[in-house]
Amino acid sequence: MRNPIPRLWLLLLLAALAYAAAAQAEPPLRWRGDSTTARSLAESLAKAWQRSGQGRMEVQPFNTISGIDEAISGQVDIAGSARPAFAKRSQESELTFTPVAWDALVMIEHPNNPVRNITLRQLYNIYWGKITNWSQLGGRNAPINLYSIASPLDGVEYSLRRLLYGSGDVNVAAPRLYLNTQQLEVAVSLDPNGLGVSTLSNVFANPKLRMLDIEGVRPSVANLADGSYPLYTPLYFATNPDDPHAAAVSRLMAFISTPRARAIMREHMLIPYADAAALAQREGQRRSWIAARINGESAPVAMNGPVAAPGATYSQGTSIAPTSPLTEQARQRRLKQRARDKAAADDDSGG
Repeated sequence: MRNPIPRLWLLLLLAALAYAAAAQAEPPLRWRGDSTTARSLAESLAKAWQRSGQGRMEVQPFNTISGIDEAISGQVDIAGSARPAFAKRSQESELTFTPVAWDALVMIEHPNNPVRNITLRQLYNIYWGKITNWSQLGGRNAPINLYSIASPLDGVEYSLRRLLYGSGDVNVAAPRLYLNTQQLEVAVSLDPNGLGVSTLSNVFANPKLRMLDIEGVRPSVANLADGSYPLYTPLYFATNPDDPHAAAVSRLMAFISTPRARAIMREHMLIPYADAAALAQREGQRRSWIAARINGESAPVAMNGPVAAPGATYSQGTSIAPTSPLTEQARQRRLKQRARDKAAADDDSGG
C-alpha cells in the first residue's frame, strides 16, 4: 500500500502557496499616521508582513490627525498613533485603538549641551514658560529653545502634556513648531540650545542627539519595562470595524503578535504591549507619582497659555490646523517677531 503522507504534504504545500498567492493579489492595506509610529514600527512590520506572504501594506507617514481622520472616512485601513482616542473628538470613537507596543517619551538636546538630567517639575515649568534659560537647570547661560509639533493633537506631544498637565490638548509655551518629530529632531540636532520631545525608538541610535535622564533615570528598554522610567506611552494601530478590508486587517493584527513581529519591535527598542501589560495596571500609581514630583503643580495650563509664555499665541493658532489661514497668520506674526528680536540683538552687539 502506498504511503499517503507525502501526498498529504504536497496538498498542504499547494494550499499554502495558493493562499499566499491570493493574499499577495489583494490590494495592499493603507496605513497612515504619525512619523514616530511609522519609523519605529509600521515600516518594518510592513516589510516583514509582505515577506510572510500574508499581504501587503503601504505606509504613509504624515501626522496623527490625518491618519485618524482618513481611517474614519475609509480612505486608509489603519491609523498609526502615539496616543489613544481623544474624547473631545467624538468621531474618533468610531475607531478601535489597539495598543501594540510600549515606547518611551524622551527629551532630546544637542550632544554638546552639558545638562544631563531634568526633573518633572522643571519639565512642567519649561513647557509652561516659567523656566526659559539653561542656567536654571544647571547649564550654561543660554536660552532654552523649545521645539514642538505644529499639527494638532500630535500623539507624542499629546502624551507628554497629558502626563504633565492632566490634559493632552493643553497649550504650551513652545514657539518653534515643526510638522513632525523627524523634522523636530533635525532642528534640535543643529541647535546647541535646543530642547524637544521624541521617543526612544526614534532616537536611540542617533549620535547627533542626546536623551536627557528624567528624575535621574535613563531612558532605556530595561527602565521602560519595569516602569522606573516614568514617561512611557503605548503606540496604537487604530482600525475601523466597517473597513471593507477587515479580513486583511485582522490578519495583520494577528501577525503583530507573532515572534517575528515582536522581534522587530525589540530591534527598535520597543516592548510588545502584552510583554509589559503591568505598566497599564500601574497607570494610577504612575500619575500620582508624577503629580507628587511636580509638587502639586498639576493644574492644566489655560488654553491661551500663561500670560507671559513666549509663543503661546502661536501655539494656540497652530492647534487649529497646520494649514489653516489662522495658522499662517500666527506663523507670520512669529517670523516678524523673530526678525525684530534679531535686529535688536544686532543693534546691541554693534553698540
